[in-house]
Amino acid sequence: MIKQAIIPLAGLGTRLLPLSSVIPKELLPINGKTNLEHILDECIDAGIKKFILVISKKKENIKKYFFNDHLYKSILAKKQNKRIGVVFKKLKKYQKMIKFVYQNEPKGTGDAILKCKRLIKESHFLMLFPDDLIYKKTKGSIISTKTVKKNVVSRYGILSLEKKNNYFTIKDVVEKPSLKNSPSNYAIVGRYILPKTIMSELKNVNPGQGGELHITDAIKKLIKNGEKFYANKFKGEYLDCGTLDGYIISGTKIVRGKK
Repeated sequence: MIKQAIIPLAGLGTRLLPLSSVIPKELLPINGKTNLEHILDECIDAGIKKFILVISKKKENIKKYFFNDHLYKSILAKKQNKRIGVVFKKLKKYQKMIKFVYQNEPKGTGDAILKCKRLIKESHFLMLFPDDLIYKKTKGSIISTKTVKKNVVSRYGILSLEKKNNYFTIKDVVEKPSLKNSPSNYAIVGRYILPKTIMSELKNVNPGQGGELHITDAIKKLIKNGEKFYANKFKGEYLDCGTLDGYIISGTKIVRGKK
């Protein structure tokens, strides 16, 4: 069973301006709970025991959110508030599961993963993005995918597939292709279970678009070297919280669904 998860959080969140100008986008509330907590709880339900949160010095509010014991203790010492007590107890639970790693330069997801190398203890780990809220438990070494409209394939990592069942083999991964060069319209959803061996490949990956290390380039090399990657066609509801419009829609849907 996969026990560790890496969650990259160092991005600036420009698509959520002006909200993200004062609050990290991962701490924006959705139905009374931060975006990040929705992701952590999803992972805990799936059996994850340890989290590595990749932040930058500019986003230390994320660390303070989970480790602000003095504030809670001072409030509870003056007034026994049941709701605040429950919140503090939950934060203490998270504290035992979280480690922080710093990525102070925007060098991409691949660089964020490399910075976690010394903390990865198992043969495989989960890597996921807080922009994507997915209410589904997953098992096995897979990449989650969904179909998108062909005119937006340039926004995603796109998969080339060998067969199309619930699980299928990935032949290739193309990062943000043009419509003309896209092998399909199967886009990667922000959920990966990756082998620890990807760390070695990331060391040798050349920076791509924007001067960043793209995780898809390392996956391509592993596939070329014979590593098997499988994909699962996502069947649940995908909520993109990475844009202002998506954030608003996500909050509305979660409230209606009581998630």
